[in-house]
Amino acid sequence: MVEQLTVELGERSYPIVFFGGADAGVFVLEKIRQTGRSVTALADSKVWDLHFPKNDDLLCLKIEGGEASKSITCFDNACEFLATNRIARDGGLIAIGGGVVGDLAGFVAASYLRGIDFYQVPTTLLAMVDSSVGGKTGINIKAGKNLVGAFWQPQVVYICTEFLKTLPPEEFSAGMAEVIKYGMLYDAKLFDQLEALEHDLTWDHPELSAVVRRCCEIKAEIVKADEKETASSGGRALLNLGHTFAHAIENVAGYGTYLHGEAVAIGLVLAAKLSVRLVEAGRSGFAVSDEDVIRCHALIERYRLPTDLRISLHRVAGDLAAPKLSIEALLDAMRRDKKVRSGKLRFVAMEKIGNAVTVDDIPEGWIRDIWSEAGAE
Repeated sequence: MVEQLTVELGERSYPIVFFGGADAGVFVLEKIRQTGRSVTALADSKVWDLHFPKNDDLLCLKIEGGEASKSITCFDNACEFLATNRIARDGGLIAIGGGVVGDLAGFVAASYLRGIDFYQVPTTLLAMVDSSVGGKTGINIKAGKNLVGAFWQPQVVYICTEFLKTLPPEEFSAGMAEVIKYGMLYDAKLFDQLEALEHDLTWDHPELSAVVRRCCEIKAEIVKADEKETASSGGRALLNLGHTFAHAIENVAGYGTYLHGEAVAIGLVLAAKLSVRLVEAGRSGFAVSDEDVIRCHALIERYRLPTDLRISLHRVAGDLAAPKLSIEALLDAMRRDKKVRSGKLRFVAMEKIGNAVTVDDIPEGWIRDIWSEAGAE
């Protein structure tokens, strides 16, 4: 069965194609070849070897997955690869892999020859529900995450949960952080649904496809209203719930120390605690309770995700110990975050589960306290 959801952006509108089947790679490439386009792939090497072994005729630059590949060096290599192989403006680039591959390939496509078309083929849960949709592309630099990039919408996003069959368990869990995020910021019914599941979501869970589609629907609605995150309040920035904290963690700990979804999981818990502080301060409209924080914490922990800086479940060189992070270093990273407005840190907080807002007048002392409670020093 093939279903379709459209991201409505006027002349830049595009479909998200949901499909099933064991030969997902064959389906995707056949669909793209039917366009008559000359295409090149930028792919996660492991994913390519597992799902696209019979497509040696397709020009492909294979890279390692992980945040280390989301760099200026890999960006330069990819552009040189396209130029060396004489890819013209009427060519296309296919991103095959997780969020790192999609972000990198999208930025390459936006930049090479001042813009060529690209297609998203997300193969991780995180990329399916979040990074493949919406046109945010970019790379990391030493100063911070995603500080260099462009808005460049894909032509099509192809989603098949069959790709998740070979996804490592910790990567699936990392994707669940973004799924839970959508319930916390936009859809209380989705949050309730996740809580009520008798069995945890897995790649072959009968409800996973519907959950993935719902996350894509939410993101499409938000992106349609605020494509380039220019709204003075709310808008696309709401998708950053927990991310101001998460990006600081990734930057200070070192990219790859935490999976992005692990850092987001911690950030979601801290954003929930920030929301309670806003209630305690008497901020109008906020009604998040300690019980709500416990619910968020429990759902995140259910998917074996870290909830503070003392816990790192992502195996790094066989070591499960979390790195010690400095409050000052974390605050410094936050001040360099692209969400800063007029020198003020900008956070997303919940008025209640299922409804988030942006806030930019948070006392620094609160953030210091929240970092301290989370295990920063």
